[in-house]
Amino acid sequence: MPASYRDERRFSSSFSAFAPLRDDNFAQRRKARKGARRPLALALLFCFLISWPSPYTHAQRARTRPAPRTAQATTPTGARSLTVVTEPNAVVWLDELRRGVTNESGQLEIAKVSAGRHTLRVRARGFGERTLPLLAAQRGRVEVKLVRTTDEGELLFQQAEEAREKATNEEARKEAVELYRRALALRPRHAAARVGLARVLSDLGDHTAALEQVEEARAARRAYAEASAVEGRVHRAAGDDDAALSAYARAVREGRGFQPEAHTGTGLILQEKGDYAAAAASYRKAITQLADTEPVVYQLLGESLERAEDYKGAVAAYEKYLELAPEGRLAPAIRSVIDQLRKQAAEQDAPPE
Repeated sequence: MPASYRDERRFSSSFSAFAPLRDDNFAQRRKARKGARRPLALALLFCFLISWPSPYTHAQRARTRPAPRTAQATTPTGARSLTVVTEPNAVVWLDELRRGVTNESGQLEIAKVSAGRHTLRVRARGFGERTLPLLAAQRGRVEVKLVRTTDEGELLFQQAEEAREKATNEEARKEAVELYRRALALRPRHAAARVGLARVLSDLGDHTAALEQVEEARAARRAYAEASAVEGRVHRAAGDDDAALSAYARAVREGRGFQPEAHTGTGLILQEKGDYAAAAASYRKAITQLADTEPVVYQLLGESLERAEDYKGAVAAYEKYLELAPEGRLAPAIRSVIDQLRKQAAEQDAPPE
């Protein structure tokens, strides 16, 4: 099983690349509703979207125009696998989704690559990032040669991204902020650094400064879907759901339909508003686009379906979470309630007496 499935990486990052998931909160809130047919709650889960997707997620894109996406929003019919061969411990993205880190031999297998053309992006610390298109028929071994860099601004950016991803307290986040600011002093129009800084400022509760960085990122790069998704996240954290939904919708437009962070954030807001069917639809869009790289979205889908009293659907979503992340932080809490949900699903399917 790929490492990204075992450790749940963040959100979140990702999706991310995100703050640590709170399984204690999950269990406590479920216990508080014991005896009622109400779902597994995880109010802090979309800490998941606090740092979307994992180390280096928000790297600067190459100046070459990326290959157009033709199949990300579809089911993986005709799916193929790729083996990326590059430097050890390199982070690999496919269509801006972090798919993992290469092993000590510099290899990473990527499964479930849908038909059509894609964009591969690779970065190893101390090397210049590289982005290249993948042809529709390309499969198997893909070699990516990286070149060492002495660009201090880029090296500081890499350090900042790693620091943000690893940060678990205010002091560590402030250190990440300082690294981003040093990188931006050297490269003021580094849009990805602006977005990364916005994320960590939002984590620190400085929403005004975070939104200023989003605007700077948008000024440096037009139609920047990730920047709009981060804007949505910041507005949501500040309690402005209407502004968040607007920003998420813009992110989806800018991404030509492909923006799983925005779809997931939209689902969270809709779920909080009680529109469980629409929330589930948003989560399903995110799941399709994430190619099973973020098990936690299955938990969100299961929670929404459970609230809608679709117990059979909720069980299927929770079981998928357990399949992808059997040792995940939420796994014990889900296992503790899934049998009861199966009984409720059986009751729904039973013919009336």
